[in-house]
Amino acid sequence: MNNSQYFYRTIVFTRINHQIALADIDHPENVTPLEEWLGTVISLADGCHSIEELIGYMSKRYATPPPNLEKTIYSVIERLMDSNLIKLSEHAVTLPYYLAAPIEELDLERARKEIRKDGYSMH
Repeated sequence: MNNSQYFYRTIVFTRINHQIALADIDHPENVTPLEEWLGTVISLADGCHSIEELIGYMSKRYATPPPNLEKTIYSVIERLMDSNLIKLSEHAVTLPYYLAAPIEELDLERARKEIRKDGYSMH
C-alpha cells in the first residue's frame, strides 16, 4: 500500500454515544455501528489526509504503539475498500457536503438535495 495516498469515505456516517456508525440520510435513526478500528478510519477519511498521516495519528494514541500497527491499519483500509466504504486517491479529495461531516452536523434537507443532484447512491 502506498502511504502517500489520500483516503476518503464514500458513505454517510454518524457519531452516536462516542461510536462511529453508518447512517441513512433518509432515515437518520437507522444506523449500523462499526467496529472501533473501522469507525476510526471512516471518521478520519476526509480526503485531506494520507495513509502516512493516519499511521502517525494512530501511533500517537498509544504510549507505546503496537508493533503491528501499520499492518493493522492496512488491513482495516483494505476491508473498508472491499466494502466500498472508502477509496484511495493520489491527490487530496474534496468531499461533497453530505459526506464531509457526521450526519448530526448536516442540514439534512440540503444534504438530500445535493445527493439527488449528484446522483449519489448509498453503498
